[in-house]
Amino acid sequence: MGINFKIEKNGQKLVTAVVQDHKTLEILMVAFMNKEALQKTIETKNAHYWSTSRNKLWLKGESSGNLQNVKNIYIDCDMDAIVLKIEQKGAACHEGYYSCFFRELNMDKINDNITDLEKLENDSLKLISKRLFNPDEMYGKK
Repeated sequence: MGINFKIEKNGQKLVTAVVQDHKTLEILMVAFMNKEALQKTIETKNAHYWSTSRNKLWLKGESSGNLQNVKNIYIDCDMDAIVLKIEQKGAACHEGYYSCFFRELNMDKINDNITDLEKLENDSLKLISKRLFNPDEMYGKK
């Protein structure tokens, strides 16, 4: 039995990857991996993912230099989800957050109507990690 890459997007077979800080166990992000991303993660010990929006492989933290160093990889019993325990020093995205990809859903802003989940407003989602640097200082003003 192998890993079940059962999610299909843009012609890619993917598996869900949940990313946790290896010390605090804080969930930092949820992403997708294809076979190539998982293989590169195992080979390099740095987290690689498959971007469904850009339809390409990406190395987390590549632009900031704050890569996600993978300490442990766990696979659930159904072989259809992966947990990466990582060590990450510093912000890993252009917004200057430890991980700008993981946001908390403000359930008070969501009505009982399921269509609300299909058109989330900015006030429905909030970043849960503190900003670590000013991106204008790091990357220059746009």
